[in-house]
Amino acid sequence: MKRTRGAAAGDRLRFDGWIAGVGTSSGARIVLGHWTSSPFGPFSDVMIERADGHRRLLAPTPETAEFIRGTYTFDSVRTVPVTVGVDGRTWTVDAEELHLRFVTARRGPLGYLLRSVPGPLSGSPAWTAVTDRAARLLLHGVRTRGSAGGGRKEWYGARDVHPIGALSGDCEGVDLGTLRPVEPPVRFGFGSVPRRPALTRITTTVVGAGGLSTSREW
Repeated sequence: MKRTRGAAAGDRLRFDGWIAGVGTSSGARIVLGHWTSSPFGPFSDVMIERADGHRRLLAPTPETAEFIRGTYTFDSVRTVPVTVGVDGRTWTVDAEELHLRFVTARRGPLGYLLRSVPGPLSGSPAWTAVTDRAARLLLHGVRTRGSAGGGRKEWYGARDVHPIGALSGDCEGVDLGTLRPVEPPVRFGFGSVPRRPALTRITTTVVGAGGLSTSREW
């Protein structure tokens, strides 16, 4: 994969990977992005909304932090190593102030339905025009397309989903407690993650990120 500067504002950037969204009994809601393929190479980032409403981004490099905060809204941003480990159904996340462990359950009917959609179609922006209305009706707070920060537009194409059944960890030295719904919805962008904690296989497309592009090798 090659990365170049000076791209036109209409270029499309594609991110393939997983998004996990969880609520906790401490009041913190956490969104993990674990990207196996992206214009920045593989990386992970964490968005945290505390019980008091403060929204924080933890990103691994200045470049990823700049791009993400240009697309979403935060009250503070930190550049810290973000390490994600996957052992079967158990995921661990370490990002200096955050230590998180969660366990996924077997996929349900929605997961099987999403997996039945061909990959090229499920990841395409056109498909999100079909899924956006259904997501709004069936999944509280979820949108699959909308306007992001900096004049950008964004599409989410879900390809699989697993419920999250348990978590543990701490954030800024405070125990996160037990798993809870993502309520109230997080306020980083135009939509939230599902209310029911879940790990979603996803393809995200962003348009309008002027100044950053990739070759078509990824």
